[in-house]
Amino acid sequence: MAEKFSAEQLKSAEAQFKRPITFMLSVARLEQLPDDDYAEIAFAGRSNVGKSSLINALFNQKKLAKTSSTPGRTQQLNFFNFDNKLYLVDLPGYGYAEAPEKLVKQWQSILKTYLRGRPNLRRVFLLIDSRRGIKKEDLEIMKMLDEAAVSYQIILTKIDKISAAELAETIKGTSAEIAKHAAALPDVLITSSEKKIGLDVCKAEICSFMPQI
Repeated sequence: MAEKFSAEQLKSAEAQFKRPITFMLSVARLEQLPDDDYAEIAFAGRSNVGKSSLINALFNQKKLAKTSSTPGRTQQLNFFNFDNKLYLVDLPGYGYAEAPEKLVKQWQSILKTYLRGRPNLRRVFLLIDSRRGIKKEDLEIMKMLDEAAVSYQIILTKIDKISAAELAETIKGTSAEIAKHAAALPDVLITSSEKKIGLDVCKAEICSFMPQI
């Protein structure tokens, strides 16, 4: 919803996203978490929903976040430092049935503890494949976020793969589900990493958590 931001805000966010972002570390255990020096946002979603592709598209880089056609590639919490102003976190994909059960339980444990105990976590962007809508595994993470009182916002991905009518129906269903969740923000963001659709609004949302100097 571009109306939320003025043309000046969108332009400012675009300029900010030309500032440096660097990969910091991958976290497999909670004791490895970096200090909470900056505000933090995280990207969550089912495996192969397009988290890494979206991060790369936002920063106009091909290899900032690892992408793969194989679901479950991201198996740790990957931290990025955005211009010494904000931490971005690429969370492990969930809902991948072929992953070993022990590994899945380990991901879930780390994720739950991280979401409930990270004091500088300002928002989770929950990515949903626009072709599939909200699924059971998404509802589970939404419940977890509600219980942890972590503010989250849904981003629909791959909207170039469906028709305008299908997208409208998906947005309608997504909005109806959001209304049932206390910690969910009402605005649904729509994106296509491949076609560069909706990236400007995502950038403006992210920049709203950065200190204004």
